[in-house]
Amino acid sequence: MATINLERVHGDFGFAASDENGHTVKMDSSPESGGENFGVRPMQMLLMGLAGCSAIDVIAILKKQRQEVKNYKMVVNGDREAGKEPSLWKDVSIEFHLYGDIDQDKANRAVELSVNKYCSVAATLEKAGAEIKTQVFVHPAE
Repeated sequence: MATINLERVHGDFGFAASDENGHTVKMDSSPESGGENFGVRPMQMLLMGLAGCSAIDVIAILKKQRQEVKNYKMVVNGDREAGKEPSLWKDVSIEFHLYGDIDQDKANRAVELSVNKYCSVAATLEKAGAEIKTQVFVHPAE
């Protein structure tokens, strides 16, 4: 079982959340809602979780295929439902930027497997109604 502890540490809405291993993340509300830009908004943290979850999958798959990943970057953009409470993620687009001696078809397949089969965060967002679109870019090593 995963255990998360949360404590208010800054102003009204500045929180520190930590896991059972002591890893900590700072969170805050938006300035429009009384936050002080102390940390990440909780909804943006979901997109960060999606990026991390998928990155781990993609790199693990490519390593098994003996692809040489020298660097890895992602850009995740999301739009939320307008005029609803709660306002869920509706459209999410992910750009995967892989650097190294990597076959484009293998990179595409690794991303497809991650987003559609292995990444629990992607599955959670999709069950909540989000549509996730991907683009894969393979670049020479930096």
